[in-house]
Parts: sequence; C-alpha cells; structure tokens
Amino acid sequence: MSTLSVPPNLHSPRQDATDLYKAFKGFGCDTSTVVNILAHRDATQRSLIQQEYKSMYSEELTTRLSKELSGDLKRAMLLWILDPAGRDATLVRQALSGDVIDLRAATEVLCSRTPTQIQTIKQTYFARFGVYMENDIQYLTTDDHQKLLLSYIGIMRYEGPEVDPAMAEKDAKDLYKAGEKKLGTDEKVFVRIFSERSSAHLAAVAAAYHNSYGSLEKAIKSETSGLFEFALLTILRCTENPAKYFAKVLRKAMKGLGTNDTMLVRVVVSRTEIDMQYIKAEYQKKYNKPLREAIHSETSGHYRTFLLSLVGANH
Repeated sequence: MSTLSVPPNLHSPRQDATDLYKAFKGFGCDTSTVVNILAHRDATQRSLIQQEYKSMYSEELTTRLSKELSGDLKRAMLLWILDPAGRDATLVRQALSGDVIDLRAATEVLCSRTPTQIQTIKQTYFARFGVYMENDIQYLTTDDHQKLLLSYIGIMRYEGPEVDPAMAEKDAKDLYKAGEKKLGTDEKVFVRIFSERSSAHLAAVAAAYHNSYGSLEKAIKSETSGLFEFALLTILRCTENPAKYFAKVLRKAMKGLGTNDTMLVRVVVSRTEIDMQYIKAEYQKKYNKPLREAIHSETSGHYRTFLLSLVGANH
C-alpha cells in the first residue's frame, strides 16, 4: 500500500517540466515548488516529466536537480525520481562504491527484494554502471556472507504461495541439525535453504522450526554472526513481515543521538510506493508513536517537507 498522494487534477508532464524549469531559474532555487511537484507524482508521472524536461530544455532533470539542491534533500530527491529498479541499483552501487563501503545497506536492499526485482536490478546495474553487480559483491564481501548473497541474487526462486509442508519440515530439521543440534555450525545448509527457497516456503520453515525446536531467529543469532547473520535475519524477517522489518530499520535510523539520514532516506524513498501504509501501522503499533511524528522531530526544512509528503498523513 502506497502512501503517495497525487492531486486529483494533475498538470500535464509538460506543464510540470515548465514549472520546474521556472523554479530553477533566476537567483536561487524555488525549492518549495520543486518538492511540491515531485513529491506528489507517481513513478510513471516522474518518468514522463523527465522525458519532457529533456526534450524541452536539452538537459537531464537529474543534472539540474543535482546543481540546485543540496544535502539530504538532494540525495533523497535524486533517488526518488528514479524508477524502482534504477533506484535499487543505485542504492546498491552507492553502498558498494562510495567513500564509505556499506555492506549492510547493500545486503538489506538485496535480501528484501523479490527474485523478479533482483533480476531487474542486476540488469539495470550493468546498464548504468558498466559492471556486473555480482563482480562488485564478489570483490567486497567474504566467506559465508558472500556465498549467501551471490547465491541469493543468482537463483530465480519461485514466487507463488504454494508450499510443500513435508519439505518445510525437512528443511527445519536440516537447519536444526546444521545449527543448534551440533557443535559448531554447518553454514552451507543455511546458505542453501535461505537462498533456494521461496518466501512462502521459508515462512513455513520458520513455523515448522518453531513448533519443533523453538525460534529460528534465535537459532540464527546464536549460530551465526556479523554480516552473514544480518543477511539471514533480513531474508527471514522480510519473508515473515516486511513492513515490521522496515519499521524497525526506520526506528534504528532515528534512535539515539543524531539521525542516520542515509538509512532514513533509503527506506522512505524505496518503500513509499510499495508498502509504506503497512510500515506506518507497524511503527505505530510497536513504538506507540506515529512514524510521521518521529520523522518530523528528526528532520527540518525542505528535506522534512519532502519526506513527510512521501509518508503521508497520520492514519
């Protein structure tokens, strides 16, 4: 469920492009207008505006936004106007090639997307950056974390709801034998099951595990560590309840001293048109505070206005 609000009587993409051009002209940028237009257009509309802008002014809208905006707003806006696959590819690329390598961010994006989304992200990554995403991952990751990620993005898993209960029972048993039951951990079994099984199947495995041996999440926490543990938990939590998972990530981004704006932007911008309505409900339920209020108190200026426009009203 998207939280994007689009006005009932929309301007044409051409009119939007003209209005944006006017907002950029002259001394200083009319940032309010830019935010007001782009924060209330869906993916298709944003794409059409970019096409119109380029044909009318012989310049990429992204180039102009890059010159006119700054800081967190600029980063959020440049991600927002991309199509979903382009955005995810860019998020992964930034995490794998920025000044600070952020393997957790890359892992979060990939382990929370569907097999179809991942295939499109890989194609877009190569088309945009001229390198294979697998190569970047291979170069920057190690050990079990690397094996899991490469396997996870390499396998076209089934995406339907059907599950074979007997197979789910067997997988649960195999995970127990590979982890809690033995001394040390057989990571290969975790890699195989978590990268080859569908979401619906993994949810069934977690339920079967719970019935026979206790919490699979607890088992992962006690049997694995570091980025490998993080990747397994991301896959498991996004299998069971993605909205709850992202509500937690948002909480983490805003908790304590200072705000992790990279994390905040990544989740808000990439989930607005997917499941932000559910994320807001989970956030409210878990932390007794509307997500909107949390964002309001952690941000300011046009950046705040932009994020709040995306997450929508408190209901």
